[in-house]
Amino acid sequence: MGALVTGGAGFIGSNLVDALLARGDEVTVVDDLSTGRRENLDDALTRGATLVEADIRDRAALEELAGRERPETVFHLAAQIDVRKSIADPAFDASINVGGTANVLEAARAAGSRRFVFVSTGGAIYGEGEGQDLPLAEDAPLAPEAPYGQSKHAAEGYLALYERLYSLSGVSLRLGNVYGPRQDPLGEAGVVAIFCGRLRAGERPTVFGDGRQTRDYIYVGDVVAAALAAAESAASGPINVGTGVETDVLELARRLGELGGSEGFEPELAPPRTGEVQRIAIDPARAERELGWRAEVGLEQGLRLTLDSIPA
Repeated sequence: MGALVTGGAGFIGSNLVDALLARGDEVTVVDDLSTGRRENLDDALTRGATLVEADIRDRAALEELAGRERPETVFHLAAQIDVRKSIADPAFDASINVGGTANVLEAARAAGSRRFVFVSTGGAIYGEGEGQDLPLAEDAPLAPEAPYGQSKHAAEGYLALYERLYSLSGVSLRLGNVYGPRQDPLGEAGVVAIFCGRLRAGERPTVFGDGRQTRDYIYVGDVVAAALAAAESAASGPINVGTGVETDVLELARRLGELGGSEGFEPELAPPRTGEVQRIAIDPARAERELGWRAEVGLEQGLRLTLDSIPA
């Protein structure tokens, strides 16, 4: 099968590319390398994957590429994912997450792609979970707290539009807080990777707010399995990909400190950041029902795999 993966040099995308190659697919990656890393694809490129450096805001480049490759499935992961950046410059965020998604959809439609898998967000699209009955299902009200979540919501709407207008079969995967190998420990997104990097460096972690904020942490290997299952299914609309379990940031730091043998891994508290919710967890029941998928990697195992992937 021919697959096109936007954002395929990134953390999640490169893990997906590896899985697609392992099952024998022909894979073309589109990435402008603004946050993705070429080294994430070193092994994939030696195994036959192709990397095209392009910005998803460049409609002509996408349409030319898709028209040439004629991918059967498009996995759309390229995005602006920094919540703080989305607040500072919402128009920039929308230009990538909404305008860029529209370009990828148009390229897939014109190329006659069979299936479109869009990677959305479950952590930011629902908004504040405090006071609600967690975990939240896909029919919960959507009230994003930042432009990032709003732009992902708009992109989901464009996918639904392309299904209605052009019968482009598509599904939106609303991910929990993904972590695992290749997540940038120096980046803004990914508290697990950042904490692992601090732990390896012998530094204390910084916690914004009181540390009681919860997230639904999902291992990258489980996310990849969900994306592959979604591509082979006929499911449409949004599907949560998470564990349904809340873990607060202080508990995360405690567990990592124990795994790393560091009793002094005590968080330093900093003021809370605008646009971040206090509590969230997403219900994965529909994914199990319609994709035959469930998370297999527990938090303890996933944290160990992530920590071991970061050099001491």
